[in-house]
Amino acid sequence: MNLRISSFLSSVALISLVAMPTQHSLAQTKKQRKALAAANDLLETNLQKHIGVLTADSLEGRRTGTAGEAKAVNYIEQYYRSLGIAGAAADGSYRQSFVVDEGKILAPAAFCSLDDKQLKAGSEFVMLPWSATQKIDASTAVALSESGAPWWYDAKDDLEANKNNPHLLPEQMIREKAMAAASKGATAFLVYNSNVADDDLKYNAKDRSDAIKIPVIYFTKAAVAKYSINGSASFSVKANIDFSEKKRNATNVAALINNNAAQTIVLGAHLDHLGYGEDENSRHTGPKAIHNGADDNASGTAALLELGRILKDKKLSYNILLVHFSGEELGLYGSKYFVEHPLVDLSQVNYMVNMDMVGRLNDSSKALTVGGVGTSPEWPGLLKLQEQKTFTIKLDSSGTGPSDHTSFYLKNVPVLFFFTGLHTDYHKPSDDAATINYKGEVLVVNYVNSIVESTPPNHKLAFTKTREQQMGTGGRFKVSIGIMPDYTFSGQGVRADGVVEGRAAQKAGLLAGDIIIQLGDYLITGMDTYMQSLNRFEKGQSTTVTIKRGTEVKVFPITF
Repeated sequence: MNLRISSFLSSVALISLVAMPTQHSLAQTKKQRKALAAANDLLETNLQKHIGVLTADSLEGRRTGTAGEAKAVNYIEQYYRSLGIAGAAADGSYRQSFVVDEGKILAPAAFCSLDDKQLKAGSEFVMLPWSATQKIDASTAVALSESGAPWWYDAKDDLEANKNNPHLLPEQMIREKAMAAASKGATAFLVYNSNVADDDLKYNAKDRSDAIKIPVIYFTKAAVAKYSINGSASFSVKANIDFSEKKRNATNVAALINNNAAQTIVLGAHLDHLGYGEDENSRHTGPKAIHNGADDNASGTAALLELGRILKDKKLSYNILLVHFSGEELGLYGSKYFVEHPLVDLSQVNYMVNMDMVGRLNDSSKALTVGGVGTSPEWPGLLKLQEQKTFTIKLDSSGTGPSDHTSFYLKNVPVLFFFTGLHTDYHKPSDDAATINYKGEVLVVNYVNSIVESTPPNHKLAFTKTREQQMGTGGRFKVSIGIMPDYTFSGQGVRADGVVEGRAAQKAGLLAGDIIIQLGDYLITGMDTYMQSLNRFEKGQSTTVTIKRGTEVKVFPITF
């Protein structure tokens, strides 16, 4: 799961009455109980096996696009093949590959030197991602900024003068200064900050803003001290400013139980986790360690594998599509790609059930969250709430949230989301196989199975729009705009996958698909600058939001 759950609507625990059994039915019940116990024992054994394999250190945390994740993909594929369940692609394959675009990184040939002393990328210099890609071989101007030479710029005074200015973003200020210098004949813009108390600028690979006309290089505090950098000194500067695209190849796995039915039920879970925490989505503060992700989401992956085994020989009136998504921890990349490139006709999908973190059922509270119940008026009946005595069900009406069902809801597919709750091991290396409540997960798998099996034949559930949660920024900032960002968007700005009803963006007139490119005075180059900009506004404050809608640029007034 890539983000925390925020709220739930209600909690119910309902008990049904059972008629007294006859002597004949007692014998049947004993036989049935024995068969059920054997089935549950097999299910528990298999769950332990799957989670054990998926959380092995050799998989190194199943980070998206890594060799460890590829091992998980191989295991999932081989298990379905052993069950005789075919791949869902038209050619019978199980894999659906897609690319995760992570922005720009320094190309191998990039370098920077002062007086022929080679500097270290990152720790001593940072090439701004909107810098022109050029070579520099020149001497800096001494004292005066001369046309035809690289210019030094000490950001100290401007940063100090604007330290209480809520409308200052350092990167934007430097960009404006560099553009002004270029217009006056500077051939490069060399930035440093002589105030050692300020933080260094960090390279932002996902800054998608257009390149300016000249190269821009930031020299860190370490470089300032080591090389005695100041605006009055003359240096021979040699550099090659060059970037390359940073991309990962990721893989969804999809298998199809084909019952030659007109409609399909989709069951899903994400297979990826955090690796060593390289994507800065870990809550771990200690030394580098593998995040094996037992609950998140080896538990859902194992549950899905076993649902495939249980359902494969049932004579259901629906096809069953089993999809393991990659890239969920990065922002729902795999499910987003899947719904844009579906292996079945989405108009023929009856509903989608997502299992994410279903391995930590509390033996005392038996609390099970079921999200998405507002996406169809028929869910309460299928969930059998009046008969439910195994769990204390917490209902959440929203069709959106921090996991892959969101991608299907945004395509008008009814969804359910199963989740046994947050815990202190969430996104930490301690989320390991030994912490899983396997008997509790057996109960969850059986419950999902019962919903699938009790779905009325040849009946398509009605879809309803419901309460939508903002993803990604809720609770961390003073204000929110009320959109569901498309984390997979690789252009400049932030694209709205959805707009939350009743929130600032919707009231301003924004629509799903709009790309936010400016908030007030702040240019929005990607998610980082979007979040930085939100932090500059107060509740009740008004400004403007500039968006691209197709080829048009529109400006709307907005109040937070």
